[in-house]
Amino acid sequence: MSDTPLPPASGPLHLGQTSSLPASPEEAVLDYVPNPRREGLYLVRFAAPEFTSLCPVTGQPDFAHLVIDYAPGETIVESKSLKLFLGSFRNHCGFHEDVTVGIGQRLAQEMQPRWLRIGGYWYPRGGIPIDVFWQTAAPPEGLWVPDQGVASYRGRG
Repeated sequence: MSDTPLPPASGPLHLGQTSSLPASPEEAVLDYVPNPRREGLYLVRFAAPEFTSLCPVTGQPDFAHLVIDYAPGETIVESKSLKLFLGSFRNHCGFHEDVTVGIGQRLAQEMQPRWLRIGGYWYPRGGIPIDVFWQTAAPPEGLWVPDQGVASYRGRG
């Protein structure tokens, strides 16, 4: 993901525009806009309860509930571009760990937030649910970080 295209310097690529779903995460362009509250410490949360990617071994679909929390620095990620980026994983083969951590690392590298964490709560296939967590560092002092609110998988019981 290091050869990822950056948004044009002239402004956001997707905001207010008709945009197609990228064919792959590598082709997806994430837009960042100036943080309107740079002086404050606050948390932004994105939840994607219907995230999908493909198993790299079987090609079968994998489903997850992703929760992305971050404390913005100079920029914030534009939500439409994030939605398109996450949607581009629909035909992407990757292990749960690689997909979850890769999304977090790409956002952290490009956006340079003060702090970021991602929780990937993967639904079981083959009987084993896998939850994957990654963060850039310990949360900044004074940042309110609520629980991600996704319960561990307990089956139908």
